[in-house]
Amino acid sequence: MISEKLSRASMQYNLPPKLIAQKPLKDRAGSRLLAVDISKGSLEDTVFSMLPSFLVPGDLLVLNNTRVFRARLKGRKAVTGGRAEIFLLKKMEENTWKALVRPGSAAVPGMRLEFKDDLYCTVVERLNHGRVFIRFNSGIDTERKLRETAQVPLPPYIKRDPEKLDDTRYQTVYASEIGAVAAPTAGLHFTPDLLTDLQEAGIDNVHVTLHVGPGTFQPLRQESLEENRLDPEEYYISAESLSAIRKTQRAGGRIVAVGTTTTRVLESIDLESGESLSDETEIFIFPPYRFRNVDALITNFHLPGSSLLCLVAAFMGYEFMMKAYQHAIDESYRFYSYGDAMLIEQESRK
Repeated sequence: MISEKLSRASMQYNLPPKLIAQKPLKDRAGSRLLAVDISKGSLEDTVFSMLPSFLVPGDLLVLNNTRVFRARLKGRKAVTGGRAEIFLLKKMEENTWKALVRPGSAAVPGMRLEFKDDLYCTVVERLNHGRVFIRFNSGIDTERKLRETAQVPLPPYIKRDPEKLDDTRYQTVYASEIGAVAAPTAGLHFTPDLLTDLQEAGIDNVHVTLHVGPGTFQPLRQESLEENRLDPEEYYISAESLSAIRKTQRAGGRIVAVGTTTTRVLESIDLESGESLSDETEIFIFPPYRFRNVDALITNFHLPGSSLLCLVAAFMGYEFMMKAYQHAIDESYRFYSYGDAMLIEQESRK
């Protein structure tokens, strides 16, 4: 850890645009993997399919099983004909949603936005940070039209329109609980065969749910890290998952969080409290921070100046993280949602 206090400016690095992955690889598990051993200060270049060779029997993978829904709608303003975009966030009640509208400055109550297939909505109330409540035209076909008209909400740094392949590839293979507007991208590298290989090697897995919101793409707004706040996100942990995590800890096994979303869930809870847990978390993890429930982390490479990068810096140490990121850039790793991954171990058991 560097001696001076970290800030938003500390969380910047220079990334060549060509390293931002625009499409997924054909083979999920064929992504590259940068294996990091904090205790040794070592970096090892490998591939994600080799993950079982870095874990040991008794380790427990914790996976976020949230499922991304079609959240992006492109249309026009009814009065002016100007282009407009809706980014659905959460269904509040029948035909009423919390959403982001772009351009946000024009989102005034009563404004009507029109989309294809005779689908339209009206702005009901304006909230903070471009958020609004909208109500779609009533009718039995509204839900069907939304499913058919809305697009996969690819991140803004993917400079193309969604394609058919994104319907499956911007989901983990174990996604089941609908509610996210962004994928928990560390999990995109897993295949059913790899999960089977891990289980056969004595490395089990359990699921938690955190519905990822648009805040995952938002840059830090305040220069002082502690002055930043994250939007609340809903999470759920079943009694079965809690029991497995507790059992692993008591047996001396490692909890391996797959992704920053899973990490935020695990660090938001008291593992000894309750039989199942359901709540919202606004936890923002940045250095210095002592992790209570996570022993190893699998994660993709994150945006400069993001809360996710702060979490990784807290887990592996700022200077070592910056060294690892520079190594990944020098070695032409692929970055962000459809990019490559890191395995960060506090101490290798191999």
